[in-house]
Amino acid sequence: MSAPADISAPAETALYAAHQKVYSREVSGRFARLRLLAVFGLLGLFYGASWLRWDGRQAVLWDLPGRKFHIFGLTFFPQDFILLTWLLVIAALSLFFFTALAGRLWCGYACPQTVWTQIYVWMERITEGNRSQQMKLDRGRWTWNKVGRKLAKQSLWIVFSLFTGVAFVGYFSPIRALMHGFVRAQLGGWELFWVIFYSFATYGNAGFLREQLCKYMCPYARFQSAMFDKRTLIIAYDAERGEPRGARRHNETKALGDCIDCTLCVQVCPTGIDIRKGLQYECIACAACIDVCDEVMKKIDRPLGLVRYTTSSGDLSARQRLLRPRIVLYATALTLLIAGFFWVVSQRIPLNVDVIRDRNTLSRELADGRTENVYSVRIINKDSRAHAFTVSAIGLDQISVDADSPTQWVDAESVKSAVIRVRAAGAGLSGAHDIHIVTTAVDAPALRREVDARFFYRR
Repeated sequence: MSAPADISAPAETALYAAHQKVYSREVSGRFARLRLLAVFGLLGLFYGASWLRWDGRQAVLWDLPGRKFHIFGLTFFPQDFILLTWLLVIAALSLFFFTALAGRLWCGYACPQTVWTQIYVWMERITEGNRSQQMKLDRGRWTWNKVGRKLAKQSLWIVFSLFTGVAFVGYFSPIRALMHGFVRAQLGGWELFWVIFYSFATYGNAGFLREQLCKYMCPYARFQSAMFDKRTLIIAYDAERGEPRGARRHNETKALGDCIDCTLCVQVCPTGIDIRKGLQYECIACAACIDVCDEVMKKIDRPLGLVRYTTSSGDLSARQRLLRPRIVLYATALTLLIAGFFWVVSQRIPLNVDVIRDRNTLSRELADGRTENVYSVRIINKDSRAHAFTVSAIGLDQISVDADSPTQWVDAESVKSAVIRVRAAGAGLSGAHDIHIVTTAVDAPALRREVDARFFYRR
């Protein structure tokens, strides 16, 4: 007789489960139409903006080798980095605002991962069929039909990924020349690298990883709860109305809730969760479950909204959701930041001047008794027209500027450096004194910059 098993031994528990592919069911409805509109709008903007022209050049171009960033009629230089920081602060605060107001609105409608994934899922449905057909195809043995469908899907994915890679690099290298080189297989080394890199990233994230990126890699899913409160809009299942769930025959009087346990809300979810289990961090708030549940409620003649947008405090009015300290604070700060940004840009003078003292010689006395200091002046003309600039100085008696040329010609959106010699009288003066180097466009006096500098006398 064998010895009895040790019932006190700990049971083994698997801590890792192999990934199961999510086959999402196609759905129609008002929120599906909004998502479709967002997809076409955002992808149209991404693929089309680089082809727009403005004053004879590409309207949106981040010219890294030339250290110039063209955005329609504006040209920004590295010296305008503060404006980029300003924009990033606006973007971050916008995310906080919309999350506090309507939950993961960004994830469900505007996140690049969501937008591109919908395109890849759409191509998968074209080549492999609907949800049930895809599941049957994947479970079946390999046949010529299966090979053909898989190859067709991969071909569409790869072509679209390459097109996306070219479109992305087209914001950093002129798109027309880039597309011409791509078609003729004549891309430069770095251009080819980034086209392939971004194509592979798009293919991997939207085609292969899909919901795994949202569930396991995206940090936003982890800290979103810090931006939620009891009056934030979330997608929720009405358990009081839906339970106990179960299937029923037509006109059956059995005491059941409105949920017929059809599991369609799970089948349409792109991340594969069950919304009936409550709010989960994997939910991207795409509202597909709302659309499909409303369709079912119509068929069984029950009120819509078993799954709906609501809050943790229940169904609140728009006034109650909007008029709360967090929303008012975010909205006020966001309005001030946006208004301030546009004011700064509208008042921006398309001219920057850097003045650097010559460190080899602190100062030099001239034969006429004046003192001379040497400076290097770097003129950055951000305007779309070339200008001739004069350089002068103020702040000391009999101060003047001597240069190799009386004017400095700077091409449009270009940089030019020049050496100037500043001379000033200073009987009895010693040490350092403040002066101002003034750079002015000859044909546009409003294009003027005044830069502080230090003028040194011998002690």
